[in-house]
Amino acid sequence: MEIDAPGGAYREQPLDPATTALLSVDVQNMECGAPVRDRMRADKPDFVARIETLVIPNHQRLLEAGREAGVEIVFTVIESLTQDGRDRSLDHKISRLHAAKGSWEGRVIDEVAPLPNEMVIPKTASGVFNATNIDYVLHNLGIRHLVIFGLVTDQCVESAIRDAADRGYLVTQVEDACAAYSEADHQRSVAAMSGHYCRTRSTEQVVAELLARPARRSA
Repeated sequence: MEIDAPGGAYREQPLDPATTALLSVDVQNMECGAPVRDRMRADKPDFVARIETLVIPNHQRLLEAGREAGVEIVFTVIESLTQDGRDRSLDHKISRLHAAKGSWEGRVIDEVAPLPNEMVIPKTASGVFNATNIDYVLHNLGIRHLVIFGLVTDQCVESAIRDAADRGYLVTQVEDACAAYSEADHQRSVAAMSGHYCRTRSTEQVVAELLARPARRSA
């Protein structure tokens, strides 16, 4: 397919399990663990409802399909390299975002927990590509297609999409496996990304793509 195909058609290439990774962004206890959701329920009811009715179930479906298809699965979480968070980015210090190394807050929520051989990459800034060695890791794995979903749509998810596109990955955003603090923020971000930095798909569409081709071979 020609890169200069009209209408961004080059981005519309189907996923190839041999060169695909799923990237789950910040679906962790600090952001959406059950006790945290209970505390947020009064102030952010729509955000909590979307997490519980869409993000978690669709995340589970994506992980199940990804594992069946044999694709790489990578999680990123906000977690400091230290107990006191002195290594955090200035923005996270100003924003008082801190999950201590090895803490409950820094762990992926139980509902979508990684398997023992799946990677969890801690970060201390919004952009995982700016704050970690994820680009190096993905290149070592031979990844070309990156499927991105998680929290928060217009913040860390959007940063991951923009930076991945800039680094040469073909990005798919799974719209119904993401959530922002308001529906308007979510929709604005998805619209801004779609067709410019990524293609946009539903969980059902991504699952069908992942399972339509033979599983990748082990290294």
